[in-house]
Order: sequence, then structure tokens, then C-alpha cells
Amino acid sequence: MSFSKEEIAQRIAKEIKDGYYVNLGIGIPTLVANYIPKDINIVLQSENGLLGMGPFPVEGEEDADLINAGKQTITTLPGSSIFDSAMSFGMIRAQKVDLTILGAMEVSENGDIANWKIPGKMVKGMGGAMDLVASAKNIIVAMQHVNKAGESKLLSKCTLPLTGVKCIKKIVTELAVLAILPQGGFKLLERAPGVSIDFIKQSTAGKLIVEGEIPEISLN
Repeated sequence: MSFSKEEIAQRIAKEIKDGYYVNLGIGIPTLVANYIPKDINIVLQSENGLLGMGPFPVEGEEDADLINAGKQTITTLPGSSIFDSAMSFGMIRAQKVDLTILGAMEVSENGDIANWKIPGKMVKGMGGAMDLVASAKNIIVAMQHVNKAGESKLLSKCTLPLTGVKCIKKIVTELAVLAILPQGGFKLLERAPGVSIDFIKQSTAGKLIVEGEIPEISLN
């Protein structure tokens, strides 16, 4: 059984440590806000100018003036702060953000990421992704392992225009949790319940490294 987008977000939430300042990218990463462990104190940053972002609002309680970088309505927590984009990107470029969680179209075995443009298709812009990958201390990618045609998105070399080079540390997909090794290669750390190692190998075009027993992902 492969994971849903919500389960990918749940697994990534386990990577967040007490005291972290965390930036959530557009797409699956925005779901992480709903799964922050209750026993830790962290601050979510939205690059359009907010510290102290809360979970998504319940239906009927949305405030159209409160949005994240993906233009989704959000909530704020007590003590939150709203400011301009210059201040927001000053925080990012000064490496004040401890963890960045991004979506991706492709990731290569040496940690390159492509997540902003598909040639020939309309694009709204790269947003803050290029600043984030150039400045972030720790980047985790939340993405689908394969595309709609069943083709791998974890490659030996990205085919789409790059957002950043050698910057990704870890990936969580619907099939697995993988680390990018310094020398290159996707090291398999965990697998989704019921998903075989052979299936993950078939779904990974880049170099996959499997060592010893690979535990199933636990969301508890």
C-alpha cells in the first residue's frame, strides 16, 4: 500500500524538532502544518510574510486575508507576526530557517532538485524556491515517487530546469524514505507498509542503495 499525500506529510512531520523554524513549500509540504506533534514548540514560516502559521482552517472559518505562499487560506497562532517579503527573504537568506520542506517534480541522485518549471507549460514563477535551496541548512522533499505514467521522478540526472544543485538531504514519497548520500545515490531508509524493496527498485531510475533490513514506515 503506497502512502497518500497526507501520510507523506505525517511522516515528514516526525523530522521536525523542538525549537525549529520551518518553511513549508507549496503542495504536499503545506499539509505538514496539520501534523505537528503536540509535545514540541516550533514556528512555521510562510515566505509571503508570516511567522506563526497554524493548521488549515475548518470549512466556514476561512479568512481570505490570511494565505500562505500557495494562496491557500491558513490560520495564525497566538504570537504570530506578519511582515513584508523583504523581511521574509532576509530571514531565509540569513539562514534563520532550520528546516525547509519542498515539493519537487524531479530529484537527482546527487541531490539536485527541479521544482519550478516544465518547458512549454505556463508557470506562475519560481516563487521563493531558488532562495530557499540556496540558503537552507536542511531540505527535505515531499513528492510522488513516480509520475502519472508510472515513470520515476528519482533520477540519475534531472531532465527539467534545475532549482538547485546538490542541496537535498532527504526525500519522503508515497513508497519510501530515502537519504541522499554525500557521494551520490538514494539510500533506502524506510518503506511504506506492504511495499516491497523490489517495487521501490523498479520505481527508482537513479542509483538506489539498499543495506540490511529496511523497516516499514511508522506514523505513530
